[in-house]
Amino acid sequence: MRPFHLHLSLLLLCTATLAAQQTPPQSNTSTLDPDGTARITRVIPIPPALSPEAREALRRPAPPDTPSLADRRKGTDAWQTRAGQASLAAYPVHIESITIAGVPVRNVTPLDNRHPDRVLINVHGGGFNSDSGSLTESIPIANLTHTRVVSILYRLAPEHPFPAAVDDTIAVYRDLLKTYKPSHIALYGTSAGAILTAEVAVRLKQLNLPLPAALGIFSGLGDFSQGTDSQAMYSLRGLTGSLPVITQVPPDTEYFATTNPKDPVLSPLYADLHNMPPTLFITSGRDLLLSGTTILHRAFLRNGNNAQLIVFEGLPHAFWNDISLPETKEAYTYMAEFFNHQLGH
Repeated sequence: MRPFHLHLSLLLLCTATLAAQQTPPQSNTSTLDPDGTARITRVIPIPPALSPEAREALRRPAPPDTPSLADRRKGTDAWQTRAGQASLAAYPVHIESITIAGVPVRNVTPLDNRHPDRVLINVHGGGFNSDSGSLTESIPIANLTHTRVVSILYRLAPEHPFPAAVDDTIAVYRDLLKTYKPSHIALYGTSAGAILTAEVAVRLKQLNLPLPAALGIFSGLGDFSQGTDSQAMYSLRGLTGSLPVITQVPPDTEYFATTNPKDPVLSPLYADLHNMPPTLFITSGRDLLLSGTTILHRAFLRNGNNAQLIVFEGLPHAFWNDISLPETKEAYTYMAEFFNHQLGH
């Protein structure tokens, strides 16, 4: 082939390849490797059952990945401040910063504190290395349950890996036991806080301390030793943003450091889960921790516990941090009603 024709052929090939890359796929494809690994393209429309607000949220592109932990913390803190202000406008409460047992906390009290004999303990999300929930997870629940919420600002990884966050939470819990009956205490969290909730419950049982009356595990997992199906399919934003190919072991070693990933406190799936408090699990259809949440829920059921599971359609990880969604208000209602029922009206 003459050089001119060769160059033309290469140009046409590159142009066709670029066009194919820019043309959205119109059909589904799937091939399987010999080991069962699936390589797929899927055309996934927005579920029609979602609210208009949720559909709009799913259309937003994911923000760029933060290049460093310092930038992540800075951005997360700024977002949590803004989101906390929006939560406060919709769900008025009093907020003060105090310490309990030497641990800093946000003390969130409702304007109408109808239940002074009860307390809810929140352990926030944020990947164990930042705070993405101490305001957004506590303000609405304090308002709706008319109950004090203590949101623990536990030590963060990687500076303070496991079990620092567990130890901080237990220190606060021990101190609150001086004032509140265990039957009037609940423990809950989202994402990292959901994981921490289960870890703390296991550790309390090991220490022969009385367990709280209820647990809220809102998008978590109970096993750090292996990856899951939903982690392979979704990002923090569901089907948008970075979708890295995961290995069988999730990249969370900054949190658990040198601890055996099958340690029963770190990974409660390997613990004795008999006689756990009534527990509410919440997740969603495009949650990267969907599998982890449902696997832990089944473990609670296998051990004879009262464990409820709610799965929202089509929404990404911890969507209830977006206060603008009707689905968020619905999720808050389920959380508040569960705690009110378990702790007594």
